[in-house]
Amino acid sequence: MFLGTSAVVAFGGTFANGVPTVGYLGIALAFGLTLMVLASTLGPVSGGNFNPAVIIGLVAARRHPVRDLVPYIVSQIVGAILASGLLYLIASGKPGWTLAGNGLGQNSYGTLALASALAVETVLTFVLVFVVLSVTNKSYPYTAFGGLAIGVALLAIHLADIGWSGSGVNPARSIGPAVFVGGTALSQLWVFIVAPIVGGLIAAAVYVGLRLIQEAPATSEEEVTSVATSRA
Repeated sequence: MFLGTSAVVAFGGTFANGVPTVGYLGIALAFGLTLMVLASTLGPVSGGNFNPAVIIGLVAARRHPVRDLVPYIVSQIVGAILASGLLYLIASGKPGWTLAGNGLGQNSYGTLALASALAVETVLTFVLVFVVLSVTNKSYPYTAFGGLAIGVALLAIHLADIGWSGSGVNPARSIGPAVFVGGTALSQLWVFIVAPIVGGLIAAAVYVGLRLIQEAPATSEEEVTSVATSRA
């Protein structure tokens, strides 16, 4: 949360045609690479989970115990608020920086239609959660590269979504800056909470459905013939 939004704030004081000078690629890399590193290093400790939509998807897919749901979500939101507070403290020391003028990398869908914002946040969170569910499964043949896959997925999602809704896909990530910035970031916050949760639940449903299909026992031609003969 801190590293990603810091990339926005540190270089976002100057805008060229509405785009932060660090560029969309720089912001996407900051978020994607950070998640890749943290997922790889903290995965064995806590699952490397920093997103309420992801933990909800994991619980819904029965890949994580329900008892951990609330502690994880609370920890993620508190961590995001603390990260935004730290960034606020640091950014305040930059000449010319103001909270109202520069912000803290908050999410907003701007002039995009509400339905479009809900759709893009839902679809792209679905992609992220589905990737997490898939690459962290014990049967995944390349588990050592799971963190890389998750980080690259988030990078691609940011490249696809920053120009639309600012790329939330994580309720905690959206809550953190909104607490300090207020205004539009706070009034539109529900979109960046509801849509990612819905996307995570859909990802869990699709994942479970595909797993059930894959694990269903195949029926051979001989078994079909045997059943047909016995009925005859």
